[in-house]
Amino acid sequence: QVQLIESGGGLVQAGGSLKLSCAASGRTFTGYGMGWFRQAPGKEREFVASVGGAGSTFYVPSVKGRFTISRDNAKNTLYLQMTNLKLEDAAVYYCVAQNSGYYEHPSSWNYWGQGTQVTVSS
Repeated sequence: QVQLIESGGGLVQAGGSLKLSCAASGRTFTGYGMGWFRQAPGKEREFVASVGGAGSTFYVPSVKGRFTISRDNAKNTLYLQMTNLKLEDAAVYYCVAQNSGYYEHPSSWNYWGQGTQVTVSS
């Protein structure tokens, strides 16, 4: 049974940093894409970043230069290093894996984690 378990969420002040982790189990995702989405109350689910099976990375413009996505295939784990956090970054962050289409579309991803809350305070 495939599971994606996020960790690392919490409360951080604006301008601070936070690192999210996503531990995958049940299968290896080496060679497959993995990524992060987020959803704030009252807003649509939004693509944040992804890394392809061959290593290419993609970011939504609002986080480019502040967030870094990476993966450790030996540990079957995905990471999102977030720096210079802003109030608008507050959301539930979801780990996703194995896309079969355009990475910005939630429907393109086969597996989803339960999400981890990121709260940004002023």
